[in-house]
Amino acid sequence: MGVRLDHGDGDLAETHEINVTPFIDVMLVLLIIFMVAAPLATVDTPVDLPASTATPQPRPDKPLFLTVKADQSLVLGEAPVERAALAAALDQTTNSDRGQRVFLRADRSVDYGALMEVMNALRAAGYLKVALVGLDAGTPP
Repeated sequence: MGVRLDHGDGDLAETHEINVTPFIDVMLVLLIIFMVAAPLATVDTPVDLPASTATPQPRPDKPLFLTVKADQSLVLGEAPVERAALAAALDQTTNSDRGQRVFLRADRSVDYGALMEVMNALRAAGYLKVALVGLDAGTPP
């Protein structure tokens, strides 16, 4: 079964085609721009980072602060604590509530490896909820 759409009119037929040449030109220009800009957008800086598996947690009403001072000594709340006695001091302060978040703050001069050692000690003691404390970006040091 066939259908003829031509009614025999002698008018010129309209062509319904899209001219894609300008579209292809624009796409080629964009491709060249992205090929040049993509390598410039990536930054490859080699860094030897210590391992960490900490995840962010909500903030409690009464935070527990553990401070690493410039000489790498520890202060839990307001009381100094030895590294070996950190787990016992945390258990005493939190009544063995290992679900409580510990806010860890450190002096600017403390190196990253020392800070990660303290975080690993917290995890070894069973305190997995650790938050890092810093100044707001608008606050001068």
